[in-house]
This record gives sequence, structure tokens and C-alpha cells, in this order.
Amino acid sequence: MTQGALPVVSVIVVNFRGADDTVTCLRALAGLDYPRLELICVDNASGTGDAARIKAAVPGVKLVESPENLGFAGGCNLGARHATGTVLAFLNNDARPDPDWVRAAVAELSADPRVGAVASKVLDWDGTGTDFVDGGLTWFGMGYKRHAGSPLADVPAAEHEVAKDVLFGTGSAMFVRSGVFTELGGFDERFFMFYEDVDLGWRMNLRGWRVRYVPESIAYHRHHGTMDAVDAPDTGRETFLLERNALAALYKNLSDETLAKVLPAALALAVRRATARGEIDATQLDLQRGVGPVETDPVAIPRTSLAGMLAIDQFVELMPSLAESRAVEQAARVRTDADLIPLLRKALEPAYPLPRYLDAHEILVKAFGIEGVFGQRRRVLVITGDAITERMAGPAIRAWNIAASLAGEHEVRLVTVNPLADPPPAPFAVSAAKRRDLAEPVEWADIVILQGHVLEMAPQLKKPDSSKIVVCDLYDPMHLELLEQGRGVPDDKRAADLIGVTKVLEAQLERGDFFLCASERQRLFWLGHLAAMGRLTPRLYDADPTTHSLLSVVPFGLSPEAPRRTGPGLRAALPGIGETDHVVLWAGGVYSWFDPLTLVRAIDRLRERRGDVRLVFLGMKHPNPEVAEMDIGARTIRLADSLGLTGKHVFFNEQWVPYGERQNWLLDADCGVTTHYEHVETTFAFRTRVLDYLWSGLPIVTTDGDAFADLVRAEGLGVVVPAEDSEALADALEKAMYDTEFAAAARDRIAEVAQRFAWPRALEPLVEFCRDPRPAADRLPGASDLAPSDPLRGTEVVRRDLALVKEYLADGGVRELAKRVGGRVLKVARRNG
Repeated sequence: MTQGALPVVSVIVVNFRGADDTVTCLRALAGLDYPRLELICVDNASGTGDAARIKAAVPGVKLVESPENLGFAGGCNLGARHATGTVLAFLNNDARPDPDWVRAAVAELSADPRVGAVASKVLDWDGTGTDFVDGGLTWFGMGYKRHAGSPLADVPAAEHEVAKDVLFGTGSAMFVRSGVFTELGGFDERFFMFYEDVDLGWRMNLRGWRVRYVPESIAYHRHHGTMDAVDAPDTGRETFLLERNALAALYKNLSDETLAKVLPAALALAVRRATARGEIDATQLDLQRGVGPVETDPVAIPRTSLAGMLAIDQFVELMPSLAESRAVEQAARVRTDADLIPLLRKALEPAYPLPRYLDAHEILVKAFGIEGVFGQRRRVLVITGDAITERMAGPAIRAWNIAASLAGEHEVRLVTVNPLADPPPAPFAVSAAKRRDLAEPVEWADIVILQGHVLEMAPQLKKPDSSKIVVCDLYDPMHLELLEQGRGVPDDKRAADLIGVTKVLEAQLERGDFFLCASERQRLFWLGHLAAMGRLTPRLYDADPTTHSLLSVVPFGLSPEAPRRTGPGLRAALPGIGETDHVVLWAGGVYSWFDPLTLVRAIDRLRERRGDVRLVFLGMKHPNPEVAEMDIGARTIRLADSLGLTGKHVFFNEQWVPYGERQNWLLDADCGVTTHYEHVETTFAFRTRVLDYLWSGLPIVTTDGDAFADLVRAEGLGVVVPAEDSEALADALEKAMYDTEFAAAARDRIAEVAQRFAWPRALEPLVEFCRDPRPAADRLPGASDLAPSDPLRGTEVVRRDLALVKEYLADGGVRELAKRVGGRVLKVARRNG
């Protein structure tokens, strides 16, 4: 990002009788390496000479003096009205920024225009303790910082090192687009302080904006440093604000249906919280305890208990103005309460460890059906048979991205039944399981998404009474693949293997509620399978004549983020490849259905006129130990050796490049290639690693016959050549790498086409299904025909039998009639016997 592209960031710091902390904060901000920073300090009528001290200590600050204490919310809004930046940053005066605090947040806002606010990662002053790494919201309206107060070392890395969407950011360190802040009216000044940040984030989410936690944007905070200096916990003032503001946020932002259930319970719980906090005997005025001496003396109530009662009183006082705000928010919202449930994290969290309070919480949750409103997130299990490590192949990559895409809305587990499992960090649970261990995760799940042979390992899913929603990923037509892969295997074993794999697929087609395939070609192929098996019943057809709700195209995807170099690539890793050489990259494995031999011969032709051409095979050894070595790899190496190409013009990387490092190799290449033979596997295959060429902007040279060849030809992404034509292939490679005008045009088209295959877009049908999962129409329990035929009666039976007699006589005469009648008599006899 160039300096000219950087937005002006206006950092607003509110001071109230904390000049020493404020000066430290402002000086740290002034020292940041960010050229377009505006510092604004609002002095909230401190009345102690703070304003003059701050101005003298930090001359560059824009000092705004308020005639009255507006609280944190009002002070921030006042500062925002004096700001000129397109980004507003809010930082507590008892906090200090990390050197990259601003740049990391600005990078996120610049990269994604859907992000309206950035929530910073906030640590304690020395950086070892957690202040804010995630936000949650209880069903009664109290926002809370998950993991707050925990040593950072005890917090799982996936909880604080991974960017994620959150309901809100903490006002102690956050960024907001100024236009969005203005549109929403800023912080709600009625809150004064506490939960104004929760309310703002909640409203942003309801209107469709994303609030994004960015772990690289770090600030350090002395928690409650300012509050402790001006107040004390026993006064009840903080408790009053927390209680009142939680109810106000709840009232403004919940839908009518949810609020009708939640608000009465929240009010009742606030009362019990107050009595439990002060250990007040709630039965002391109950006549049922007996009639004793008349007592009219005042009853002592702790201030912390009184705060809860007064909070409810003042919430009622605010309701007329809150109702106006509520009308605005409800009219403007574009997202439902259910959409935000994942961002609430654990809405049923009681929050206070007081025994009487916990009893009331349980009573009210049950009495008002709160769990039905803020219940558990949907549980999704993704099972793959592929190895999950840093070096993942196609099926594991696909399963990983499915899990990642669903984890924002659901509780997701990714399980591999492969013995090789050493997963990288993930924002979802990842584990390995043997067949006998699958019963527990399958029982846990609401939705099971499976690949390959996995259904055979979970027989409980095949039972007719299984109520689990099953999604079958059919992107790999294994039986067609096996036709080619099985060459050289004894005939009887080859036939038996094919029968076995076909039965595996048929079991999935029989059981699944929703199916995924990789292309329109595949969709027609699998529709044929479903029709042949009898799954395309009238009931399914009537439910959806398009059948898209049963079988959807979900291609293999690519990262929505452009590849960025993170380390050395192939030019550094493979001796013999110079910086000016032209590199053709084979980005996947070498399997028997591919044709690398013609490619090697094409390189042999091309090197005669282009001596700087280099062909690199990205990985020869598959990362999954269960995938057998295929002879084609050895044959390819032998051919390159025999032509004197190995180590000079053809290079073989023996080990699989880690998935997270493949971009470094792709960015070193000039062209991507895939070649295959002409057979049925090619017709319905989806060459997943070709997507890496799209991702990295490499012109593509491919053999004709598969779905990607159609795409390359139609969109002008490279050159399509006939199968097994080394001369045409050599010419195509030369055109893709050395014709700069052609290559530039291909790269322009690739940049546009690549967007269609970004994982979030590719997985949209699955994401939508999981938001509202249902059994397939023919698998609904108790389903039956709605309008069956009426039974024949009387003369209708006679007419039918006469028509059959005429038909049998016409087909075969008396002998045919006797045969049919005899067969019918036997059927009746068996039925009655």
C-alpha cells in the first residue's frame, strides 16, 4: 500500500482527570510510523488543569474541551465531530498502541469494503495477559470479553491469532469507517459509558456491516485504569450503568419476536441478580413465614443491590426515547437475530457465579424458552479420508475449506480417518479417528458432510431410522478414476475393485440429503446415476423440479486473497533455474490418468528454439501414505533422463510442497500446464490444482476434453491443445510464455475468472443449505404419496381383466394367456397361503 493510498486516520482519546495516562498514550500515538494520523483529545470537563497539561505536553494534538462530562460515549462522539479522517480510531487514555496498530487495521479496511469496523487485539500492559480477543453477548444483553483476564499463553492460539468476525470490538481500541459511524449516529450517548461499544457493533452487524477482529492490530491496556482513579466498585455506579445499558441495548436491537420472550425474563433476572449480589433475604416480608411484631424500620440494602433496582427504574425512564431508536434500528436492519447467533458465542452463559442467581437463571431460561432463541449453534461434522497436514492434497484441502467456511456460523469438527494427521492451526476442531471412533462425532453432529469411502465407516448413518442430515461430496468420480488407475491390475481384481467402488458411491446416492459435484458436466453425470437408482422420484421432483436443492455445483475453490510471497520459491529451491528462465509449472501430482510423457517430449522440442525453457513438477510423492505410487511418475523421470532433460530443462520436486507455501512456487512460474489422455475420466474430471494457476495469474496450457479446457477456450485463459500432440503442445507453451501480448491478455481474463472460484463463492450452495438443513424430500419421516390411485371396484375390475385377456391373446395366443393366468393364480395362492 503506497503512502498516497493511505486514508487519514483520526485517533480519538477521551480524558477525564487522567492527564498522566493521556499524555503517555498520545505520545505513543505520535510516535507511530503512519504518515496520515490525526490526534484528537477530548477533555471531558476534568476541571483540574488537565487540558492545559495535555496541550503543553503534546503540541500536535487537536484538543477539544467539553463544557461538561459527556462520558466515554459522548466524548468519543464529540471528538468524531471534529475529526477529518475517513477512519475513526478510538483508544482509551490508559492504553498504548503497538507499532502496527493502525497499519494492520487500515489494511483490513482497505482489503474488504464490507468490514465496517476493526476490533483490535487488546492485551494487558506488559502483553502477557488477555483483555480482548473476542466478544460475546448473553441473552440478557450483557456483552463480555471472552478469555479476558486469562494469561495469553493459556488461550488457544486459534482464539486469538486468527482473524474472525465478531459482534463488537472493545471501545478501548477499535477502528470504524467514519461514514458508517455517522450513519449510525455514533455511540449512543444515553449509555454514558459501558456497552456503548457492544451496542454499536450490534447495530453495525444488523445493518449488514462486518466487525472484524484483526490480531495484528494490537494495543496494550491498563484495564479500568481511569475508572479506578475516579470511582470505586462499592459505590454501585458502575453496576448501575452495566445493568441499565444491557437492558437498553437489548431493547433497541432485538427483533419483536425475540424481545417478547427475552425482555420479561431479563428484567426478572436483573432483580434476582441484585438481591443475590447483596445477599438480601428475599423472604423477609413474606407473611407466610408467620406474623410477628410489627416492624417498620428501613431495611438496609447494599449499594450494589440498589444499583440493579435503580437501573431497571431508569431503563423504564429511557424507554420513550429508546423506542424511537428501536424503530430506526428495526427498520434499517437487514440481518435476523438468527444470523447473529454465531457472533453471540455462548448466549446462555449465566455470567455471575452466585448460587441463588444461577438457580433463577435456570428457572427463567426454561420458563421463557430462552434456549429456543439463543440455543446451541448447529453442529457440523466434516469427515475426509485424506491426510491433514501442512502438505495437503485435493480432498483434504477441500474438506478443510468446507470446515473453515462453515465455522463462522456453526460449531464445526473436521475429522480425518487417515492415520496421517498433523493439522496446522485452525478456528475449528480438527482430529483423527479410526473407524470405531466415528460413532461419537457422528452422534454429536446435526449435519455430516463426507467424502470418498467414509459412509462405509459410519454404518449408523445407513440405518433407515437415522435422522442425521447427510451431505455427500461427489466431486471425485472415483469409479471413473479407477478405470484408468487400475490398468495393469489382474483382470478379476480390477473388476472387483470397480464393483466395490461403485457400490460405495451408490450407497451415498441412496442415503444423501444433499449432494455436491464440481462442474455442470459432473452434475449431468450424477443426475443420471440418481435417476438410474430411482432417487429422482415424483416426490423429489415436485419438491424442486430443478433438483438444485438436491444436487448443486460446488467446484473446488481458491483463496479469495491474492497470493503473497512468504518465502523462497522454486527458483531458489531447484538448482539450475535462473531468474530469467521461463518456467512451466505442473502444479499437482503425477497420476496414471495424466499424460506427462507428451509434455516432456514437448519440452524437448521447445528447448531447441528456446534454450531457457524449464519444466517443474511441483510434487512427485503424494502426502497421503495410503495413495500408492503410480508407474507414470517413474516413466516420466525415465523419459526425461533418456532425453538428457533432467536437471537441465525438466525438474522433479520429490516432496510435496506444503499447502501454505505453494504460492511461492506459483509466483516463480510463467505458465501452468496440465495434460491428460482422452478417456472417460477426463470427460468428467475436475483438475483441482489448475485453480492454483487461476489464483496466481498463470496463463494455462491444457489438453482438450475436460471442463477446464472448455473454460480456458471460452474465456481466453491460455491455449487448448489436442491430446498426445507434442508439437502442438510445444507451440502452445511457447505462445503462453514468450508471446508477451498474448500472456498479458490471458492474465487479465484470469484475474476476472478467478473471482468465480474463490472458496466463499464456490461454497455458497453448501453454506446456504447448512443455514436451513432439511432431509431430502423422499427421506422425510412418515412421508407417503399424497394422491394415490383409488382401488378398482366392481365392473372396473372386469373391464381391466378383459383388456388383459385381449392383450395376452394378441401377444402370444392361448399359450401366453395360460401362462399369465397360471402365474397370477400362483401369486394369489402365495399371498393367501
